[in-house]
Amino acid sequence: MGNSSASKGLGTHPKLETIIPVKDWSGPYDKENPYNWTNARKIYHTAVPSAFAFVVTIASSIYIPGIELIRQQFHVSMTIALLPYSFYVFGQAWGPVLAAPLSETFGRRGTYAPYLFLFALFTLGAGLSQSIAAITICRFLAGVFGSPVLSVSAGTIADIWVPQDRAIPMAFLVLIPFLGPSFGPLISGFTVPAKGWRWTQWILLFIAIAASLFAIGMRETYKKVLLNRRAKKLGVPGPDGFQLSLSRRMNLLLTSTLFRPWNMFFTEIIVGTFAFYIGFNFAIYYSLFAALPYIFIKTYDFDLGSQGLVFLGLAVGNVVAFMLVVVFSRISYRNTVQAINAGKAINPPPEKRLLLALIGSIFVPVGLFWCGWSARPSVHWIVSIVGSAIFAFGNFLVFMSYAIYVIDVYGASVGASATATVAMVRSLLGAAFPLFTIQMYECLGIAWATSLLAFIVLALTPVPWILYRFGPVIRSKSQYIS
Repeated sequence: MGNSSASKGLGTHPKLETIIPVKDWSGPYDKENPYNWTNARKIYHTAVPSAFAFVVTIASSIYIPGIELIRQQFHVSMTIALLPYSFYVFGQAWGPVLAAPLSETFGRRGTYAPYLFLFALFTLGAGLSQSIAAITICRFLAGVFGSPVLSVSAGTIADIWVPQDRAIPMAFLVLIPFLGPSFGPLISGFTVPAKGWRWTQWILLFIAIAASLFAIGMRETYKKVLLNRRAKKLGVPGPDGFQLSLSRRMNLLLTSTLFRPWNMFFTEIIVGTFAFYIGFNFAIYYSLFAALPYIFIKTYDFDLGSQGLVFLGLAVGNVVAFMLVVVFSRISYRNTVQAINAGKAINPPPEKRLLLALIGSIFVPVGLFWCGWSARPSVHWIVSIVGSAIFAFGNFLVFMSYAIYVIDVYGASVGASATATVAMVRSLLGAAFPLFTIQMYECLGIAWATSLLAFIVLALTPVPWILYRFGPVIRSKSQYIS
């Protein structure tokens, strides 16, 4: 709790001969504690990382409408033309490794700026590239330096919102990376025919600049960095983490952000099974950005501008799922508060967090079957888009349930590693799947190609159900749970 040194400048003066390290806030009402900020400031600091997340996720799919023009200009196959799209997603797998050491040392605000600058720099490079190899390399590096924003943004939300108020801001932050790819083709689809494929990157630069200007008023939120600044001002030792050498801190952070996620993937049943399940769902999600234009060109003769509209189904599905998460969270929290006020001890098992995943797991394969088999000239095109919305709805529910579940199971620190595992696996699978999606649809046809994906998802559907039923037994054997 509070100490006299930490209170200097806040209304009291410590004895000069007493040197007490600054290890915590001076009290529950410390004005520098982000928990005590006004709601307006908290909302602003939620909107800023959300805007950054929108920029780096819209970047993945905004490239899609330019693929045909790139293929023609550089005389390459469709698979090669898709490489800049896939390599951008592949680059996002390295975000947690880069983000954690920098944010722990320089804070959240000190991490956003350099990575966004490098992201914008390589986006500019992609727009100026004169070969498909150069585009691919620049897009890969843009993905590498853009993805740390996604890792750090969750920490920003945790910094400013107390746990009981955190569910809705966190759900909103998760929603944005789902919406970003849905709007990419819509934004660039009408521009590319008139201006060319390079405008996919120029538009992205304009959006990145706008987000950066919006963030001018952002303040630091990370507790250890804020306390360390206070300690330096008072001339006393800071938080324990900052008393370690830089090499020691880097070693600890790299161990937790690089080694631990992969170790958990292979040794933790909860992490490994869910990472593969969610990773496969996301691989399909990214594949749809190659598949849906193919489906609607072949079946309904959509032009390039209209193709962007087909991704609105994914956006609608995600938004509806987000609203369900919000309603479910508010009802769950209200019931918990009522039970506490009534004097009843309540400590529900973490598996209760998987209820929405159980619902979502059903909608994922249903949406794929619906989308694939309704895509025919005799059926209106909106029916197939509804199918994609159903898939997106289920996918969002599964991901959100897992994100909350692992924090309850492993705690904040180890839970972050579990989440990083999913991020890495989904990026690796998401980068690979689009490269063979078109060939698969050409060989099997629209209905059966989509059904093949649906059958694999159907085989993985029992994952959340098994964990819901046998979770306590599985948790008891974990090496990461005390």
